[in-house]
Order: sequence, then structure tokens, then C-alpha cells
Amino acid sequence: MTAQLRVSLMMGLLMAGTVPILPVATAAEAATVSSSAAARFKAIASAEYSWRQTMQAPDEDSPKGTPLHLPDVGPKAQAEKLARWTQVSQQLAAIPQSQLSTEDRVNFAVYQGQIDALLASQRYRDYEKPFNADSSFWGDIAEWPRGVFKTEEDYRSYIAMLREIPRYYDEQIVNMRAGLARGFTAPQITLVGRDVGLAAVADTKSPEDSAFYAPFKTRPATISAADQADLRRQALQAIGDAVVPAHAKLLHFMRDEYFPKARTSIDAYALPDGKAYYRSKIREFVTEDKSPEEIHQLGVAEVARIRGQMLDVMKQVGFQGDLPAFLTFLRTDPRFYAKTPQDLLDRAAWIAKTFDGKASEWFGHLPRSRFAIKPVPADLAPFYTGGRGGPGIYLVNTYNLPSRPLYSLTALTLHESAPGHAFQMPLAAENKDLPDFRRSEYLSAYGEGWAVYCEALGEDMGMYDTPYDRFGMLSYQMWRAARLVVDTGIHTEGWTRQQAQQYLHDNTAMADHEIETEVDRYIAWPGQALSYYMGEQAILNARHRAEKALGPKFNIRAFHDAVLSLGSVPLPVIDARIDQLIADGGKGPYPDEE
Repeated sequence: MTAQLRVSLMMGLLMAGTVPILPVATAAEAATVSSSAAARFKAIASAEYSWRQTMQAPDEDSPKGTPLHLPDVGPKAQAEKLARWTQVSQQLAAIPQSQLSTEDRVNFAVYQGQIDALLASQRYRDYEKPFNADSSFWGDIAEWPRGVFKTEEDYRSYIAMLREIPRYYDEQIVNMRAGLARGFTAPQITLVGRDVGLAAVADTKSPEDSAFYAPFKTRPATISAADQADLRRQALQAIGDAVVPAHAKLLHFMRDEYFPKARTSIDAYALPDGKAYYRSKIREFVTEDKSPEEIHQLGVAEVARIRGQMLDVMKQVGFQGDLPAFLTFLRTDPRFYAKTPQDLLDRAAWIAKTFDGKASEWFGHLPRSRFAIKPVPADLAPFYTGGRGGPGIYLVNTYNLPSRPLYSLTALTLHESAPGHAFQMPLAAENKDLPDFRRSEYLSAYGEGWAVYCEALGEDMGMYDTPYDRFGMLSYQMWRAARLVVDTGIHTEGWTRQQAQQYLHDNTAMADHEIETEVDRYIAWPGQALSYYMGEQAILNARHRAEKALGPKFNIRAFHDAVLSLGSVPLPVIDARIDQLIADGGKGPYPDEE
């Protein structure tokens, strides 16, 4: 493929109109690409990304070895973020993209998309609403005791973080009070019971009983008994003097001040500058500038299409009745539900291992990282999704087993474990050819779009053993298509919470408990639910285009490797990469794919 063609193909890298279409460079011009533009871009991105890491708390997806710390989230730090990202945005605008190499144009599009989203979030002061229906800043911190600490430095870093909690929570309270003052809060209906995690810590009778003390109950062989005793003493003191009082103070604030004064409306349009805010969330989570009306209508059309496929499965199994009756049958027949939490975990493990036996047929490049399968922690489970995956972990929700159907478990496992999140995210992190801001950061449209694509890919891979399993996959596809209707319906068309729940009840096989938690998630997290189906559609459309253009030269392993080699990118970057795959005659990024 010529340098001119590569440059031409990459002109499609538009992130909400931020990357202009530029003249195609000649081969001679390409050979003399200005190093000054590239150097300026790399210097800006490297300095900002390093600084960005210091301004946010590490979480379970952070690279191993990341020091534990709680950043400053007070007014001064928020002003600093706004100023820094405004400056970076202006600096990027001054870089002549025509002088960047093809590779750096891709990097530029990805990086500018990140900056645009960060800057919009800062301008709308999202930090004044620092939690949603199923995740929170205190919940993120609570996850760390479940991590594995090996060195004395790990333990001391953890103790130092525990001592920071009072300051960190006080800053979050100040921010939330500012949100209360201007009506920028989580909806009141989504807050019911969300204080259980705080109460569990605040009501701790003895520091030894706290989950925060769990890492100190075992002693790594690398740490002497004397040093371990000192670490335990310091941990107990930090938990008693800092952790428990901070949680008690935050719990008091949430119950007595925040919950009663939170807004009663559920739509994003009711927030300050709500219409512009919701549109910014579409750009953030879809990585394209789509209108709510366009997305809503796509959802309605896709719901109708998938419904037809569901009816075909009903005929296949010989069910006598209509779709609502079939959904009731699926929700109530005991054969479709595990008897014990361990049964559910065992079935998930079997499905994951079944994929392992097929992986090399569908992917040329596999991640080195492996993952564990564990139940969702008990304090999170009542409000958590059916499962969640990422580097090193696939969490399966074993709470309320009658709401965890086995016919959906294959689709859930392909999404959350391999080849979904616990596969794609490690591949990005292991790709040393990408800059850090593409290896470590996560764009929902790409990451969730890939994971939903993996559910449908399960049919190609022969993962669905029964028609009911396939119906479970279709129900998941319907769920994501229905989200386009529900999210835009709630936030732009005046839908009620009950109306949204009924729409999912009528069109999916999801249990009512899961429907309730999901709808509350959409209410509290505007726009995020749109990323899943929009991302999957982008990948499916790219695959269909490549299959048509390449014919017998199309190689599914090369296609998957090309998509996964990108890291986490805006959706237009996928299109451009598949343009390149087509121009290269179907040859993927790795030499052993033929």
C-alpha cells in the first residue's frame, strides 16, 4: 500500500468534526513529514497524560504498580483541570495536521477526542455529581482491599491512602453541595439503598472486622514478622482514626442532606443547560455527533428487526403462545436458573473454557493476560449488573439467582470475559506500539461495542448450544438496541421510570430485578447506555464492508486483530483501519494470520 493511499484512507478519522480533511501527501512529501509538528504533538500529549494520571485516583483497571493515592478534587484542582484542558485544546488546534504522519494522525484523532470529552465534562462540572446508580467514589476505594499486595511498599502505600480518605471525602462533599445548590444531582429515585456500602464501613465495631483490613490478615513471605506487625498496627490505627469516621461523616451527609434534597426529575434535559449537556454525553459515549432523535429511531427499527428473530426461535422450540407468554415462561421456569451461586460460577467457567478451545480459529493474536472468575462482592451485588469484566477479572453476580438466567450466561460471558472485556483490554495494555493514552484509557463506544459484537460473534463460533441460549443472545442484543430507545426516551422525550421499565419488560427476557437496576443506571448516567449498540453497529458494518470488498481474501482472524490492535479509539478510526485492511488485500497487523 502506497504512502499516498495510507494518508488518503486516514482522512476519515473524524471525531465529532475535530479532524479536518487534508490534502493527500505525495510520496516525496510523506518522506519529509515535518518532525516539528509531530514533536509538538507528542510533547503536549506526553506531558498532559502524565499530569492527568496524578489528577485521578487509580482503580482496578490501572496498570500494575500504580501508586495508591487519592487526588485533590477540590475547587482549586478543578479549576486547574479546566485551565489545563482548555490550554491543551488550543495547542492542538494550532498543530498543522497535514505535517503529521499517518500514524500520528490516528493518534491525534484519538487524543483530541479524549481532550474534548474531558474538557466538556469539566465545563459542565460533572465532578459535582461524582457517582451514579451502580458505581461511586467510595465504592472504587472499597475495591482496593480486594487487591493483592505483595511488597512492603504496597502495604505502606495502601495505609497512606487510607489516611487520605477524610480529606478526599470532605472535598467530594463540598462538590456535591455545590451540585445540590444548582440542581445538578443524581435523581432521588436512583439513590434508594445506595448507602449500604457506606453504612457497612461506618458501622464497623472493630477495625479488624473492616474489609479495609483484609490485606493485613496474611503475611507475604517477603515481609518479616516484625515489619508485618508494624504494618498491621498502622493499618488498624488508620482504619479506626480515618476510614471509619470519614465513612460515618459521608453517610450522615448522604442520608440527612443529599438524599432529601436530590432532584426528583429523572431526565438530563432537566439539568442545568440540559439539552447541551445530553448532546455532549452523546459525543462522549458514542464518539460521533448524533442527534437524540436519530439514535431513538435507529433503536426503534432495530428492536423491530430483532423481535422478528426472537419469534423465529419461538417457532423453532415449538412454543405455543405470543412473545410476552414466552418471556414469562423464560423468567419463571426453574430449568433456566442455577440452584446455587457456585452452580452459576461453574457454568460461567465452563463457557469461558469452551471459548478457549475456539480462540485460535477466530483470533491470530491472543493476550498473555488471564482472568479469574469471582462473585460480585455482597455489598455491591443488589445494585450491580449481571456481570462485569476487565483486566484479570470476570465478576459474576450471584445475588438473587432467579434474576440470573442460564440462557443468557453464554452471551454475558463472551461480553465480560473472553473475547470481550477481559480479552480486549489486556490486548490494548500489552500493545507496546501504542502511546499510553491509547493503551490505558477506555472509550465506551469502542470497548462496549466490541463486547456486544462478541455476543453476536458467539453464534458464528458455535457457542450457543441450544435455541434458548441463542434466544438469550438475542435478548441481550434486544436489550442494547432497546437502550437506544430507553435512554433517549428518558432524557429527551419525557419517559417515566415505569415506562422505561415496561419497555424492557415487553421486549427482552431480562428479569424484572435486573430491569429495575438497569433503568436506574440509565437515569443516573445519561448517554452511557448508547455506546454499546452504536459501537457494535460500527464494528459489524466495518466487517460487512470488508467481507464484500475482499471476498475470498477476507480473513476473520486478520479482521479481529486489526480492530483489536487499535487500543480504545473513536468509532471513525475503526472505519479508517478497515479501509486500510481492504487496501492491504486483507492482510492484518501480524505476520502469522494467513
